[in-house]
Amino acid sequence: MSRTIVVTGGATGIGRAVAERFVAGGDDVVITGRRVEVLEKAAADLGVRAVVCDGTDPAQVEQFAARVPARVDVLVNNAGGNTDFAASDPSGDLARLRANWLANLEANVLTAVLMTTALAPKLADGGAVIHLGSIAAAKGAGSYGASKAALATWNLDVAADLGPRGITSNVVAPGFTAETEFFRGQLSGSRRETLLQATLIKREGTPSDIAETIWFLASPGARHLTAQVLHVNGGALPTR
Repeated sequence: MSRTIVVTGGATGIGRAVAERFVAGGDDVVITGRRVEVLEKAAADLGVRAVVCDGTDPAQVEQFAARVPARVDVLVNNAGGNTDFAASDPSGDLARLRANWLANLEANVLTAVLMTTALAPKLADGGAVIHLGSIAAAKGAGSYGASKAALATWNLDVAADLGPRGITSNVVAPGFTAETEFFRGQLSGSRRETLLQATLIKREGTPSDIAETIWFLASPGARHLTAQVLHVNGGALPTR
């Protein structure tokens, strides 16, 4: 029986790869995003349903939750990113610094909080919630790293709240992943080489690497795996 999968920020990069992986597995997928044309193109390419939704807007999230099927088997909170790449320099301006921090917290934490809370009544018992974290939560990257660290901590509450229903909740934390819009055209060749050399296997991550990990977390083989952060970074951040 096919499942219903919701992927936020599902039109490009990792989100698109995740949607594509679930479609390949025979599931029905709903993707969200803010850019109408990009979202509709992805939906047409992948054969999924698209709903425009700004995950930072409570009203839009409520409307989205009302439109999805009565049963959602898997929620992938992929929407987010480092908003500092599009922000102005806050040097000497505390008001701008505050705005930049709030932007990252909204994009990376509140989108997940709002969507998970709105869809919780529809999540199927035995289902899964997966959040997109980042290596930056452990290595530091200003407000972006702090927001991803907050997401990982909040995930513990989600796992505890939904666990009695057999619903797992985990974080997948990518390292440097090529073929995405993350750096917004601001990644230099030297920085890219540094990120590549930081891995132990000397290979850039790809969206499909992350998608396969998320696919596993939503599979029957991961039903006893919850409240965890899974690092997918080619060894750039070793753990023990």
